[in-house]
Amino acid sequence: MRADPFESERLLMRAPTHDDAPALYEAYRDQGVMRFWSSPPHESVADTIAYVTPHVDDQWRQWVIEERSSGRAIGTLAAGERRRGVMEIGYLLAPIASGKGYGREAVGALIDLLFAEGARRVFADTDPDNKRSIALLQDLGFQREGLLRAEWHTHIGVRDSVIWGLLRDEWRPSASRNTGRG
Repeated sequence: MRADPFESERLLMRAPTHDDAPALYEAYRDQGVMRFWSSPPHESVADTIAYVTPHVDDQWRQWVIEERSSGRAIGTLAAGERRRGVMEIGYLLAPIASGKGYGREAVGALIDLLFAEGARRVFADTDPDNKRSIALLQDLGFQREGLLRAEWHTHIGVRDSVIWGLLRDEWRPSASRNTGRG
């Protein structure tokens, strides 16, 4: 699916290119970053290229998160429509960009976009031990909706999944948030 660019105060979200692969590989090969991902750390830049290159039949839209000040790719965002008006999101941030509020800023801007496009609900599926992702979702106003036991078989074993949801009526648009916060 086509991923039109959008932006926030410090970030540009745009379609990935092959040129992004070396910077993104630094994140996708990192054991800590990939611990709670559905696939193991990447072993090569080629793995990262294959992973972030959109596929014709893919129902997900993918963006690279680019730091405007440096032009460097610092992470990825994705959104997929699961049912009419219901969007699932995913995100990954490189360790070099951690602690600067970029995750909150990028995911918040994505939620703004999805609700502006007509979504009524946005949700995320997280590992119950992924404390950083859970804290981000809670900070953005997501509510814990359920626990799916033994939902995923991943590179770290069979894992539970926590579903976090946010309704359009519950969302505070970006203009009313401090996007520079952690």
